[in-house]
Amino acid sequence: MKKINLYDENDFNDLHMSRFLVHDSPYFKILNFNFKGGQELPIHSHDIEGQVSIVILEGVGEFLSEDGTLPAKAGDVLVSDISEPHGIKARTDMRVLATIAPPI
Repeated sequence: MKKINLYDENDFNDLHMSRFLVHDSPYFKILNFNFKGGQELPIHSHDIEGQVSIVILEGVGEFLSEDGTLPAKAGDVLVSDISEPHGIKARTDMRVLATIAPPI
């Protein structure tokens, strides 16, 4: 068992989104992304089987897909196959937690 405080471990970066590996095991991976307003993780996909969940911890932005955008705010959870194109754009400072299973 381990405990990590995302607010202590990962802060914001004015030049690019910050990324922090929270957990990595054979079963799943957890990543914390912090975006300043205007920063984004462009639409991308992974040519493997598995799923990703993206949880908005704080802030406002958009989930990105090839079909358009969905609003994203604190408390929202996006779940999709990892092979489905996905991305995120921050309108305000955003803290995001992504879980990938199985890990890549």
